[in-house]
Amino acid sequence: MDTISVPELVERLSSDEESVRKMAVFKLQNAIGDPSFADVFIQEGGLPKLRYLALHSTGNTLAYCLTSLSRLLDLDKGWDHVTDDLIERIVDLVVAQPLVNVNRGAMSVLAVIVGHPSHRNSQPGVTGFQRLKPVVERQPQFLPMLVEKITSADHALCANSLQLINSLMRDAIANDADFEWPRFIKQLQELGVIKSVYGLMQSSAVQDLAHPLLEFQSLTKVLLRKWREEKVDLEKADHRRAIRGLHVASNPDSPKAETDAKGSKKQNPAKWRRLGFDSESPAWEFGPTGFLGLMDLTDFVYKNEDGFQKLLLEQSVEALEGRCPIARASLAVTSILYEHFEVDKSDESEGNKYVSHESRTNFNRAFKPLLLHWSRMHTSGLNAFIRLWKAADAQSDDFDKIEELVRILIEQIVGQAPRTKDVKSIEEELAEFDIQRLRELQMELLELTYEDAWGHHLRQVRDELNHEALQFVKEQRIRCLLQGAWFPQTMKYGADPGPITSKTLDRTVPSAWRFVRLSHNRRYLHYADFDERVLTDPRLDALQDKMSSVVSNVSASAPSTSSSDSTLTTLPKAEHASTSTKITIHGYLPATSTHARKTSDVSNNTGQRESVLLQLHPQSHILASEWLDGLLMLLNQQPITSDTNKLVNLIGGYGLKIRLLNVRFEDVGMEEPMLPSRDGLNDDYYYDIGGMEAGA
Repeated sequence: MDTISVPELVERLSSDEESVRKMAVFKLQNAIGDPSFADVFIQEGGLPKLRYLALHSTGNTLAYCLTSLSRLLDLDKGWDHVTDDLIERIVDLVVAQPLVNVNRGAMSVLAVIVGHPSHRNSQPGVTGFQRLKPVVERQPQFLPMLVEKITSADHALCANSLQLINSLMRDAIANDADFEWPRFIKQLQELGVIKSVYGLMQSSAVQDLAHPLLEFQSLTKVLLRKWREEKVDLEKADHRRAIRGLHVASNPDSPKAETDAKGSKKQNPAKWRRLGFDSESPAWEFGPTGFLGLMDLTDFVYKNEDGFQKLLLEQSVEALEGRCPIARASLAVTSILYEHFEVDKSDESEGNKYVSHESRTNFNRAFKPLLLHWSRMHTSGLNAFIRLWKAADAQSDDFDKIEELVRILIEQIVGQAPRTKDVKSIEEELAEFDIQRLRELQMELLELTYEDAWGHHLRQVRDELNHEALQFVKEQRIRCLLQGAWFPQTMKYGADPGPITSKTLDRTVPSAWRFVRLSHNRRYLHYADFDERVLTDPRLDALQDKMSSVVSNVSASAPSTSSSDSTLTTLPKAEHASTSTKITIHGYLPATSTHARKTSDVSNNTGQRESVLLQLHPQSHILASEWLDGLLMLLNQQPITSDTNKLVNLIGGYGLKIRLLNVRFEDVGMEEPMLPSRDGLNDDYYYDIGGMEAGA
């Protein structure tokens, strides 16, 4: 605006030439957002001329004019020139004007008018929705056209259309009469606004339309909260009509209805309990869910009346305890969905935080398209509840368990669904999810719950106990070495006549024996060879040969793969059967003929090659585990056999259980448990702890 003054610009707005007016209003739309410029513009008398152009201009001149007016109103200026004829003109433009840029400007002006209801000087006290209402009623195509433009290929037009709908909804809910705003919301729903917004949330356009879409999602939560907070009151005609409709839809006048002596039909004493309520006064049972629970139940019944009647007949032949309480289940599903979608939590600020990062992951977290299909989610959830009830052959006392399964199912299917997943696929998965898999998920979640509450403490205790158990087993294994053991010195096939078969191939017998024992100071392995195995184990001083127990490496392998460096961790299971495991002790040969010199220090053996110092052939998997892991643990290495590891885990597990036995209920914040009473009992009694019952 450096090249033209405000008075000159105002003068050009009323020029006789269309091109001059167009250029002037084009420049105006870029400058009017500055409050200081707007004040000067109004002082120079520009506002009446702008209003005149809004009423009479066309084409791009009209589009620039509407944008300027919208930005001026956004600054909270110029409200005294917003008259009924101007509103009617703009509404007509929304319905009949084909130009996209004109439509965008018109919707922006209407959205500002609806969103700023307290600045109507010409009609003080009249809200934005009420201000548009007379004009909209005279123009029946306004709302249908507004909803239709949500799906426009022009994203800016989509955003402006949805923003105007949001403004109308918010103002109607906040300021309209109790019986007016539900009718308006229902009208929008019948025009397909849910379907259109749902499609946008799943489309690639979500990034351009993020803010109006998030506002619509937030308004959906506002509606759900408002319905839930509204108590079911039989004094209200629509509430009374809805509850009566449930009874009528249940087909109470079935051929089995009883009649009294005069021939008139008796009223079923379980009129409402037959539908799954806990009592014959159903209104109070909607306390936790309010009118929302009644809406969900009536929607389920009305959309599948035949199926509802069939379901009631199926349940009527079941024992009383085995009947699925349909109404109670419906209210439970409503509560589950309400908690799952966090309806009590406003998601505008949270959603804007996600959108500000503008990443696909954040968009998927911010948008909940399935929330818009609340009724379909409730119907699918209730059908899943009934299916699980039948599959589990549940009883009345199992209601809370089935409810918990449905909660997990909703979290798994609805909660894990990506933004682009179709609602029909969700319904199919809810109807077909395997109950066994659902139980597995329940156990996994239970473990995670305990992990969250106890994980840090349990891990710390478990680590301590595992270390203690490892040290205990290490000492046990080394004591086996201190005790000594017999090993076959050489192996050969058995002397049985006949051909060698697969059964006799690995059967070996010793031709000589070697006894090995660890010295008391745990520094040397003493050993000697014998022609036969004697009953009394040789004394340590009878073992002439010895080698350092501090060697470079210990490995285990089968004789057929003795050249392999791999270590065997799976050993034969038969305790007394021969084993093909071979324990090989590697090290460096000393300079002298004796093996007494320590050879573990590699720096002292530069240039020497590692060689085999001793080989042992344990004849059972227990002996193999004891000696292999004993030698490794003697070298401060980790055990590798499954037997030793199982023993460590077993000892650590028992230690953990013993520690947990010392945990008292008050240590973890639990309430004091109810203990059974001894009243009326003699000395000969017992307690049934599971049912908390006592008997003589």
